[in-house]
Amino acid sequence: MQKLPVLSGREVIKLLKRAGFSPARQRGSHVVLIKQEPQKGKKAVVVPDHKEVDKGTLVEIIRQAGLTREEFLRLYENR
Repeated sequence: MQKLPVLSGREVIKLLKRAGFSPARQRGSHVVLIKQEPQKGKKAVVVPDHKEVDKGTLVEIIRQAGLTREEFLRLYENR
């Protein structure tokens, strides 16, 4: 299994936009992204706009977005 890259909050937001999420609002340094899915409803993910997102936080963001680690890495590699 490939290791997750070290990413900033802005880079994570760009990758999630490519996965269909769009920014809904921001409060302080946290950005809320939402994806509307026809059968499952809304998915919301909170991304901290920090210089470096912790590994555990990144894993949780990926899980909340409904992506697998491999799907996220593919988004990262094809940026």
